Amino acid sequence: MPTDPVNQARHASPAAPQEAPASPASASQAAIDPAPTATPATTSVDNPLHGDDSIAINIAHPDIDSGKPSSPAPAVEPVESAEPLETVAAAIDYAAALAEAQAALAQAQAALSEQKDACLRARAETENVRRRAHEEVSKASKFASEKFATAILPVKDALEAALATSNQSAEKIREGVELTLKQLVSVFDAANVREENPENQKFDPNKHQAVGALESDTEPNTVVTVLQKGYLLHERVIRPAMVMVARARVKPEAGTKT
Repeated sequence: MPTDPVNQARHASPAAPQEAPASPASASQAAIDPAPTATPATTSVDNPLHGDDSIAINIAHPDIDSGKPSSPAPAVEPVESAEPLETVAAAIDYAAALAEAQAALAQAQAALSEQKDACLRARAETENVRRRAHEEVSKASKFASEKFATAILPVKDALEAALATSNQSAEKIREGVELTLKQLVSVFDAANVREENPENQKFDPNKHQAVGALESDTEPNTVVTVLQKGYLLHERVIRPAMVMVARARVKPEAGTKT
């Protein structure tokens, strides 16, 4: 079969032109002039719908389109690892300690509230006790003589009855007074009131009151006369006895007439 020269020319690949050596002038001109704009890269992808037909796809790249040299790929930083186990354990311990401290604080606050309530109750109770004690002391001071007054009332009644009776002999009156005196002494004994009659006893300045001194053959500072009896209440002097004490006799001088 004869060969078609047109088809041969169509299917034959053109011969690559040989590059002429660059002259010095051309090299300097190339260094001055900017680089020509690069043509976008083109790639072909087979079309599955049309068999061998291919579709040209332009893949543009900013560095390629601008003619600039491609920038180096950014360095990939290594991913930092997770926190060390020590840090995690310390955080867990801190959280546990914080929870424990908060629980202890809540418990302490509850105990403090209870103590404050107990303190307020104790203070109120103390105030009530103090008030009642003050009232009792006041009543005891006010009515301390109630028992003694109740016991001495019959003595007063006996004296009034003796005065109301007329036309009685002196002997009857004396008997009535003696009975009344015995009744009064029993009242004094019940109230722990004791009579102090220091006749012929040693003078005691704590219980006796000397109103004078008499010359006597007895020992000096001896009570020779009791002018008024004294009385003691539970060994406490409520009235001292008024007495006269003895003193030594003054001997007359020789040649002096007595």
